[in-house]
Amino acid sequence: MKMKITVPLILASNSPRRQQLLKAAGFEFEVVVRPVEEVVPENLSPRAAAVEIAETKAKAYPDLAQDHLIITADTVVVLGHKILGKPKDDSEAIQMLLSLSGRSHEVVSAVCLFHQGRFKSFAESTKVSFRQLTEDEIRHYIDHYQPFDKAGAYGIQEGIGMIGITGIEGDYYNVMGLPLARLYRELEEFRREK
Repeated sequence: MKMKITVPLILASNSPRRQQLLKAAGFEFEVVVRPVEEVVPENLSPRAAAVEIAETKAKAYPDLAQDHLIITADTVVVLGHKILGKPKDDSEAIQMLLSLSGRSHEVVSAVCLFHQGRFKSFAESTKVSFRQLTEDEIRHYIDHYQPFDKAGAYGIQEGIGMIGITGIEGDYYNVMGLPLARLYRELEEFRREK
């Protein structure tokens, strides 16, 4: 399933999950991360906000985008109309997981492909349902998994995600932070255009 992209790829993400997923999909890439302040715009829909953040991250690489294809991503968890970002501390993580407990929410992951001044962005959405979680389960998860780098304070592939999720509608990998099926199609289209 290895796709040959003629332009070297850079994944601009510290996320070990995104790195693992892109590698497992058969892509060769370099990881280069530049600090960017992730501010969620309040006046945009969750989908548009995730795209905006992914594009803001890509704009940090104008020099490298001349000879490389830059891949940036952002994931937000949406409960009702409220965007849940990454928790700052234990207390915020507990509150987020309590709010998700026994309910369904949406996970939106946006990706931006940046090459030679051109941006191509897209976003995918997945519905996730949690059973009712106990406070002990939530505290145990936070103590053992430290989910402070995860939107909504959880990872689908670990701990509370493994024992608490009762169903998903959409791309599983999107919930991990990288909508692989859609990204693969977009990279295939990029390859054909080159």
